[in-house]
Amino acid sequence: MKPSCLALIPARGGSKSIPGKNIKMIAGLPLIAHLILQCRLSKHLDRVAVSTDDPQIAEVSKRYGAEVIWRPAEISGDTASSESALLHALEHLRTAENYVPDYLVFLQCTSPLTIAEDIDGTLDKCIAENADTALSTTNFHYFVWRKHKDGSCDGINHDKAFRPRRQDREDQFIETGAVYVMKTEGFLKHKHRFFGKTVMHVMPAERCCELDEPVDFEVAEMLLRAQKRKLQEICLPEKVSAIVFDFDGVFTDNSVYVSEDCKESVKCSRYDGMGISLLRKHTDIKMAVLSTEVNKVVEARCKKLKIECIHGVEDKLPVLKKWMADNAIERENLIFVGNDVNDYDCITFAGCGTAVADSHKSILAAAKLILNSNGGHGAVRELTELVINKIRTGK
Repeated sequence: MKPSCLALIPARGGSKSIPGKNIKMIAGLPLIAHLILQCRLSKHLDRVAVSTDDPQIAEVSKRYGAEVIWRPAEISGDTASSESALLHALEHLRTAENYVPDYLVFLQCTSPLTIAEDIDGTLDKCIAENADTALSTTNFHYFVWRKHKDGSCDGINHDKAFRPRRQDREDQFIETGAVYVMKTEGFLKHKHRFFGKTVMHVMPAERCCELDEPVDFEVAEMLLRAQKRKLQEICLPEKVSAIVFDFDGVFTDNSVYVSEDCKESVKCSRYDGMGISLLRKHTDIKMAVLSTEVNKVVEARCKKLKIECIHGVEDKLPVLKKWMADNAIERENLIFVGNDVNDYDCITFAGCGTAVADSHKSILAAAKLILNSNGGHGAVRELTELVINKIRTGK
């Protein structure tokens, strides 16, 4: 039987080094959202919960698909340990739901480069080796020194009189601070994260980054954007034959302008229009808009962009399936882009269900690919560039 696994992310609101750190925007998303979204991609995790005392962190966490466990003030200060938050959350779930997972996965959102592979790798190691605890590490090959009271120094992990080559040294590892796994029963008994047999999962060094100072955000921003683009391209179908878009909330920012004579208008991005034009120029991918709205502006915009327009559709999935059959499109080669609950069936049906960044939480939870851009603010352009780059590079 598959063991039950709960991810817990402690995230208090009182950060002093970087105010509002846990929800500070980085690479297009609140910091904590990056980790929650990776938890969704894990093959092991059954649930993900955020322990917080802060309403804003709670709201963001829920929006991206995590449960929230409210942390009392007495364990939310600067001196409170992470273990205290974990123990409180486990007690809350046991009391409220009689739920005690087999494994507890403690994650820190200040390690934003962590991906599902790192979470699952640490869990796999713990389970496969029947360990009590596990942690993520990365290779360490530096010489470490200590300073004495008299000002002199000597080596900690080496003899200063002997400088062996890197390949001749014994392997050493440092704790990344990203992922910790514990058998829940043992953690409740010992109340600390390294009891019993401990094993480690080795992460690539390029995914190890902890955010403690403002400058760390600048470095992480560049690394995270590069990582996310690579992961997004992996999510795309091997062959993209067609892209079908919702309109409102994808080509627009989901707002509507109503004039005195009750005429409606919306705002679209010219960047998106250029993205459609470039995709049409460089590929033979079929495109269409599938919209619930009955509005002349949808038809007019599609006509200008030279893409097929199907609007006034209440139940989208049957219409999408018919359009695919008419155009000989295989499910695995289809990208569907949406943002709200009426797109859910199409998002989950398509080979690559795609959500704009400000989608409804149910769509974010269901999508295979989540764009960095909001609807009406370059999301369509972002997707078209991803597809064009994938075709050009052959990856």
